[in-house]
Amino acid sequence: MEPIVEAILDTAGEHVDCHRNLKKDVNDLRKRVADLKRRRDDKVAELERVDDLEKQVKKEVQGWLEDAKKVIETEMPDIDKELHNASYLSRGSLGRRVRQKIQEVREIYDRGCFPEGLVIERPPPIGITLPTENMVGEVDVKEQIWGYLGDNEVGIIGVYGIGGVGKTTLMKHIHNELLNKPIGFTKIIWVTVSQSLRVVKLQDDIARNMNRNLPKDGDELERAARLMEIMKTEKYVLILDDVWDNFSLQRVGIPTPTTENGCKIVITSRSKEICDNLGCHRMVKVPLLSKQESLNLFLDKVGRDIQQIPNLDEILENIVNECAGLPLVIVVIARSMTGVKDIHEWRNALRELRKCVVGSGEGSRDDEIFNRLKFSYDRLPNSNIQNCFLYCSLYPEDWEIERASLIEDWICEGLIEELGSRQEMHDKGHTILNRLENNCLVEKGLEGGCVKMHDVVRDMALHIKSSGPSKFMVKAKMGLTEIPEQIERTEDLEKVSLMSNEISYIPENMSPKCSMLSTLILEYNESLRQIPECFFANMPLLKFLNLSYTGIGVLPNSIRNLKNLTAMILHACRYLNRMPSLAKLNALKKLDLCNVSLRVVPEGIEMLANLQYLDLYCHNLEELPTGMLSNLSRLQYLRMYKLSTEQILRGEVATLKELEVFKCGFCSQKDFNCFFRKSKQFLGGLNHYMLSVACGHSIRTRDSFSSSAYNYCFKTIDLVECNIRGEDDLGFPDDLQDLKAISCDIEGDISVFMKNTTQLQRFSLASCKGIKWLVSSSSFTTISPHIFSNLKVLHVYECPNLKKLFPCELLQGRGLRSLEEICVTSCHGMEEIIGWEEEEEGNQTTTTTTFALPKLRRLRLGWLSQLKTICPERGVMVCDSLNYIGIGDCKKVKRIPLCLGRENGQPSLLAMEKIKIFNPKEWWESVEWENPDDKNVLLPFLQY
Repeated sequence: MEPIVEAILDTAGEHVDCHRNLKKDVNDLRKRVADLKRRRDDKVAELERVDDLEKQVKKEVQGWLEDAKKVIETEMPDIDKELHNASYLSRGSLGRRVRQKIQEVREIYDRGCFPEGLVIERPPPIGITLPTENMVGEVDVKEQIWGYLGDNEVGIIGVYGIGGVGKTTLMKHIHNELLNKPIGFTKIIWVTVSQSLRVVKLQDDIARNMNRNLPKDGDELERAARLMEIMKTEKYVLILDDVWDNFSLQRVGIPTPTTENGCKIVITSRSKEICDNLGCHRMVKVPLLSKQESLNLFLDKVGRDIQQIPNLDEILENIVNECAGLPLVIVVIARSMTGVKDIHEWRNALRELRKCVVGSGEGSRDDEIFNRLKFSYDRLPNSNIQNCFLYCSLYPEDWEIERASLIEDWICEGLIEELGSRQEMHDKGHTILNRLENNCLVEKGLEGGCVKMHDVVRDMALHIKSSGPSKFMVKAKMGLTEIPEQIERTEDLEKVSLMSNEISYIPENMSPKCSMLSTLILEYNESLRQIPECFFANMPLLKFLNLSYTGIGVLPNSIRNLKNLTAMILHACRYLNRMPSLAKLNALKKLDLCNVSLRVVPEGIEMLANLQYLDLYCHNLEELPTGMLSNLSRLQYLRMYKLSTEQILRGEVATLKELEVFKCGFCSQKDFNCFFRKSKQFLGGLNHYMLSVACGHSIRTRDSFSSSAYNYCFKTIDLVECNIRGEDDLGFPDDLQDLKAISCDIEGDISVFMKNTTQLQRFSLASCKGIKWLVSSSSFTTISPHIFSNLKVLHVYECPNLKKLFPCELLQGRGLRSLEEICVTSCHGMEEIIGWEEEEEGNQTTTTTTFALPKLRRLRLGWLSQLKTICPERGVMVCDSLNYIGIGDCKKVKRIPLCLGRENGQPSLLAMEKIKIFNPKEWWESVEWENPDDKNVLLPFLQY
């Protein structure tokens, strides 16, 4: 009996304890549920940013989101309700349930880490299409390489030739053709190696192309073994472009191609010897272009209308001959002569080009190429544009350079003269970049908004700055672990770039005597923890200092003596917690302290009367001193983590009359509305604003981690966890262009807070409950009829109560004529994209209704399990510009009401690029199209 009695007493004791501590336990549960909600909202926001039907949410993530939602939206409200109605006797059993729920919430919270990410690729593509120029000549060489790729006895192929001869262009064409015709290969991999070969980087680049990751903290041998395991799972073609040094395939982890594994490696290099040493079984030399091929390429680039200029033939032939059959030289020189119609200017150009060629003397083959390319550099209109071009060589080889960031650097360096506004200076910078692009001195990068330099053109720029009264020292991304000693012995250095290395230590007594140095870039040396006090002592002319993404904790006091310093960039120095006084830095125009660990603003910052750019996006920063912002009257750009209620009431920001760009967060709707009411006129005068209203959530502007963070494109507001019940809850500027709402509770539709925002171009909704329509028919009388007249992009993600997106009336007018992209995903209650309100459904016309979306280019519908129709039964969407359709998990849709543009009665496919279907193949075969002919002609664009 004793064990039974003991068990009863234990149970009774637990019951009493649960009864006594119910209130405390419920508060604990509420706190844990709140933490879970924040983590859930972060994951939802992260998924919304993915916004790509090429990826899919992991099943474990979907399950976790459902479990979290159940706790937050159902179980916690039920417990609160029971607590309110609980009798004295039932409190014990409720307390037991609460304790069980605490443990359950703890487990759900812990499951929500997902260190490997939230999404996975659908299944990975064989490779990625590379942008490339048209290929001239090289047909025989191309066929020869194709022959070797199909020869099972040939494993490693070497492609060699002098710089600028077209090796990379040739192999890009072969790479892209392999994607369409893989001849049995399962993976086509492209890796640019470049001069600074580093095994770890090469391993990472190959693994990334295989959609895998290698252990960051593993040693080289361990990583090589892991990479070899990964590569053995595929029959691949590995193209290693621009190889300069010998290396061991085994050391990297690249399996040797054999007749058994059928894999291939293609190596491109300027050196035949490198190809030999790497064990190439067959080698192909890329020849110079013939005279006729050279002439054709030149005419293609300069424009064939120049053949109409009298007496030009002989001059043109001589200019082309001086290009020596090198495609790169031909293209660069041709582009520099575009638009020249005067025979005298052509004759003069020939003389100048011949001087450049003669100037090569008995130099190396590289010198001959550089001097020919220098002709185009010499033809740039002025020294400022030439210096802008040379500045690009400070970045590592093959580096994708953000246009906005580069232009900011040019402004700070004084390469763009001061104009009426910062926007004007950015416009000037883009004009210069476009000119350099048009002259083929820089080229468009793979990433949007980026440029890069061809490696030979970059070498030419560095060759120019290797002599003369002021020199560049560029050792970027070379794997350096310490500052080169050469910097102490070279007094005529103008600019030094040591960016993207592994420098971890600067000797205590190092004080380079660089009396002419104006620019020092140590960006992306993340292991650098300390800079000696004396390091800057002998750099009196230093103007531009970039220490971004370093691990420094303290800036040396010698900084405060750099009286010529105009820009100090400390972006993402996340350990930086102390700075010396800045009071003496009177020349300073730009100060970037984004994502540093300062708790108080640097002493003397209010004395920087010339400051034009200030980034104070610091999470830990305490209240700004009163009057600080008012003293910085020349500010053009200001970004802050948040404005407190006291700062809003002081109204200092609105006193900045020259401000063009303002980015800031607000902790509550009340604070935002207070700011909006006090600063409505101020906002109207800005070129760009990015505001974030985060209620009970960490504030994060969209470009929180961007190094350029300078964009004039949009006037933007983000709402996070806001409760919007009526028009008094939020007010927006009339000129708002980009709105994003995340995890907001919106009553009804967006008309409750958007009345006159007729300039809206982008609109995103993510995880917003309550909203049933984007805008309903009944709201038309209360909002501007042009509310969406400028809308270009619409993204909607995980809005569970949203059943219909647009009312028919909106599309029957001119309401969406500007719309270019629609993306609706994970809205599990969505039934119609375009529809009638329920009371109107019985009044539908029996004639066909046409909904015109003339600019719609992309339509993406994914994970809409309840979606039945895209538009009403007798409705047709006319989309003449459509180039991409993506549909996934919309199995209830039986009809696609899209009508393609017509040309001579046939569907026009000029715009179409891809149709990506993630539904079963049977769904596509059974789904009806408005015009059956359209479905048939689209088959070549279809991908499952």
